[in-house]
Amino acid sequence: MNSQVALVAEKDEEQKYAVARKSAPNVVKGRRSFFEYVDLGVTDGSKGKMRVQKTSATNGLSKPTGWHYHKCEGQFVYMLDGWLELEFSDGETIHLEEGDSVYIPGFMPHNEIRTSDAFELLEFSVPAEMGTESCDPPAN
Repeated sequence: MNSQVALVAEKDEEQKYAVARKSAPNVVKGRRSFFEYVDLGVTDGSKGKMRVQKTSATNGLSKPTGWHYHKCEGQFVYMLDGWLELEFSDGETIHLEEGDSVYIPGFMPHNEIRTSDAFELLEFSVPAEMGTESCDPPAN
């Protein structure tokens, strides 16, 4: 076996497949107490290399989350239902609806400002452990 094949085999042994069931959701604590977070098993399966979770709300966002950034390589959000608005430090506000997505590089300041009353989204982050830090609003 050549060294490249051996390395792939070694990496595969570190990770395992992971199954998440809609009938038995793994609800976990998340960054915001007013959202529900369901872990989809990727963190365990990837040994912390990536996280995928479903985030949902039934009462919408009562107030903006405040300016913050995530300590990670990147975050990807895909809207399943409803809508979400984010503002970025360049002054742009984006409106995401069902089927829309956004990639946010790690450490990029943003603010979640509005949502529909009910929404569902998928959120991916690399690595799985994604710290959140508050930051000052941009000086526009």
